Amino acid sequence: MRYVSTRGGVEPVGFAEAVMMGLGTDGGLLVPESIPQIGPLTLADWARLRFQDLAVEVLIPYVGSELTRGELEDLVNHSFASFSHPEVTPLVRVGRHQVLELFHGPTAAFKDVALQLLGNLFAHFLARDGGRLNILGATSGDTGSAAIAGVRGKPRIHIFILYPHGRVSPIQERQMTTVLDANVHNLAIRGTFDDGQRIVKALFNDLAFKDAHHLGAVNSINWARILAQTIYYFYAWGRLSGGDPERRVSFSVPTGNFGDIFAGYLAKRMGLPVDRLIIATNRNDILTRFVHTGVYAAGEVHPTLSPSMDIQIASNFERYLYYLHGERPEAVGELLAEMGRSGQMRVGAEQHAIVAGDFDAAAASDEETLEQIRATYRETGYILDPHTAVGVHGAGECDDMVCLATAHPAKFNEAVRAAIGIEAPPPPALRGLMERETRSVLLDASEEAVREHLRATLAAAGE
Repeated sequence: MRYVSTRGGVEPVGFAEAVMMGLGTDGGLLVPESIPQIGPLTLADWARLRFQDLAVEVLIPYVGSELTRGELEDLVNHSFASFSHPEVTPLVRVGRHQVLELFHGPTAAFKDVALQLLGNLFAHFLARDGGRLNILGATSGDTGSAAIAGVRGKPRIHIFILYPHGRVSPIQERQMTTVLDANVHNLAIRGTFDDGQRIVKALFNDLAFKDAHHLGAVNSINWARILAQTIYYFYAWGRLSGGDPERRVSFSVPTGNFGDIFAGYLAKRMGLPVDRLIIATNRNDILTRFVHTGVYAAGEVHPTLSPSMDIQIASNFERYLYYLHGERPEAVGELLAEMGRSGQMRVGAEQHAIVAGDFDAAAASDEETLEQIRATYRETGYILDPHTAVGVHGAGECDDMVCLATAHPAKFNEAVRAAIGIEAPPPPALRGLMERETRSVLLDASEEAVREHLRATLAAAGE
C-alpha cells in the first residue's frame, strides 16, 4: 500500500514513511492510494475474532510489506495489553442504545486505542531505521494525555504537547502535567485549541524547521490514528450482527476534529454494512452546519461542558473533502483557497447531496447535554460523560444505535455532578492525580514562542 497527499504534492510513500511523516510535506493529509474492499465472507469471519486479532486483519492491507504478520501481531498485543477490559472496547446496552466503551485504556479516553499503537509503531520504526523523532501536537483535552502515555520514556523520542490554558478539565490537565519523564514537555498556551492547531500546522509547513528538528505528528492528521480507530467500528458491528452481512448498524459519534467520524466513514468505504453515521457536535457546530447547508464556515470557539469538542477548524475534514470530490487534489486546493480568502467554503449541490447520504448531524447545547446525562442515569443508572452525552443526544429515538463513549465520566465530574448530584467513581488510572507533582510551561499562542521553546529545549537535551 502506498500513500498520497490530499493536495497532490507528495510522491507515493510506504506505510512507515507515512506514519513518520505525519503531515504531508505539501501541507496536505496522507491517504491510501486505494481503499481495501472487504467482502461479506471476510466480514463474517472477522465478526468472530477477539479485538486484537481483528485489529491485525484490519491493519494488514494498509501496512503491506512494511511489517511481517508476526511483527504486527506483537505490536498490536503489546499496545492493548494496558487496557483494563478483556474486550478492549466492549459494547454495553444502555436503554434503547448500545454504548461502545472506548475508555478502558491508560488515560480513560478513546484516543488510547490509536495512540498506544502509534507510540509502539514509532518506537519500532526508529529502532529499525535509526534516527530520532520529536513529536509536536495540539490537544483540546484527551489527545495530549493519550499521546504522552503512548511514548513516555521511549528512547529516541521527545514529545511536545500544546493545550489551551484554562480550557481543558482539571483532570485532563493533570493527566498530562503529572508525567515527569524527561522526554515529555507540556506547553500551556494563552489561547484556544484552534490556536494550538494553527501553530502546529505552521511549524510542520516550515519544511526546513520540520526536517532540522525531526518533527512528527500524533494528532489525527497522522494516518495511523485514523486507521486504528477504524477497528472498533468493525468490532461493534461484529458483536451486534453475529456476522450477518445483511445486518446494517448505525453509529452516533461525538466529534470535533472529524477524526473519529472519518474512521467510521472509512470503515463504510471498506465495506462495513453501515446504515447511518451521525456527526454529533456541541455548540461549536461547524460540522453539523456543514451537513445541513453545504457551507463550512468558521466562527468563534465557545467553551462548553464537552471541551474536547470545542473546535471550529476540524483538521481531518480535508480528507473527507478529498473523497467527496472524487480524489481530486485540485478541487481540495480550490476549496482551501476559498476558506483562506473568506473564512468559509461551500460545496456544490451535487456534492452536498452526497454529504447528505454519507452523514446525519445533530448539535447539543450544554443544557441538552446535562439533561441527557440526567435522563440516561434516571432511566438506566448508567453515567455518561458530557461528550458521550452529546452522542447519545444525537442518536435520538433510534433503537440499537451504537453511541461511541469517548471518555470515562470521572474525567468530567464537574458536569456529571451538575447533572445528577453525584460524581462518577474514578477508574484506577485517574486515582490520586490531583495530589501529584506537575510540570508545564506557559507560552503565548504564537508560532515564534513555540518555535523558540522547541529549539531551546532540544538544544539543552543535546539534540
